[in-house]
Amino acid sequence: MKRSKWRAEEHRAYLTLVLPAILIYWAVMAFPTVFSVALSLTDYNGGRLFSSANPVHFAGLTHYVRMFSDPYFWISLKNNFYIIFVSVFGQIPLGFILAYILFRKLVKMPGFFQTMIYLPSIISTIVVGILWQSFFSPYGPFSEFMQRFKPGWENTLFINPRTAMLPVLFVVLWMYTGTYLIIFLANLQKIEPHIIEAARIDGASEGQVLKYVILPALSGVIVTSAILAISGSLQSFNLIFAMTAGNPARRTSVLSLYMYDNAFRGAPDYPLANAISTFMVVISFALILVTKALEGRFGGRE
Repeated sequence: MKRSKWRAEEHRAYLTLVLPAILIYWAVMAFPTVFSVALSLTDYNGGRLFSSANPVHFAGLTHYVRMFSDPYFWISLKNNFYIIFVSVFGQIPLGFILAYILFRKLVKMPGFFQTMIYLPSIISTIVVGILWQSFFSPYGPFSEFMQRFKPGWENTLFINPRTAMLPVLFVVLWMYTGTYLIIFLANLQKIEPHIIEAARIDGASEGQVLKYVILPALSGVIVTSAILAISGSLQSFNLIFAMTAGNPARRTSVLSLYMYDNAFRGAPDYPLANAISTFMVVISFALILVTKALEGRFGGRE
């Protein structure tokens, strides 16, 4: 009897502690997600949802078909993949290399370099976007710098659809590399120094220590960083909105900006915007599953 009473008390305490978090999660995350998916399957065009004057009808996959047939969707998706590529194969390797240099004390004043590299990550994204937009503008410092080497050079970076994404990708690389520097540096400091010293005593070179000691110890961290990079790359709205607003002719648009344009610019198309957001969630999960599969394939561990 006492045992069953103790279990009931434990169950009640568990519910008391967990229930608030579950309710908040459902209210803030789960319900809006489910509601967004449901709305993408209707013909809702604004106004009250449950009104006899403006009834909402089931539209099936109509808006998904429209989305996939829109050329601007494919431009936005391509740009998102560019950002994912730069994040996974640019920010993470560069962040690791810089963290390894600081960890092994291969440069003087490591604290100064750590602060300078991480600093862009804590500056407001809007501020960063406006600053770099001014830097790369036709009358900005970048144009003056290039004209010193090539007089008469015209800056068409933001005008030419083929080059408009290059400044954005550069800023993405510059801004968030410091985040992965901190992640890798923190985990490098968790590796026991005597393991590295033992490897060096046994005759291992710097490259062999890196390959056989440090990288295996950080394999799980690398996978976690890749997941963060993928999920963050699909949310790159603020920076692009401040730098280019999707111009010229939406050639620098990404999925989040494409969704914003359909929801809040011109005549709102809420079902299409929700279809885009649903697709973003699906593709994010798909890329994360691929990353986890690669982790299992190559033996990633925390």
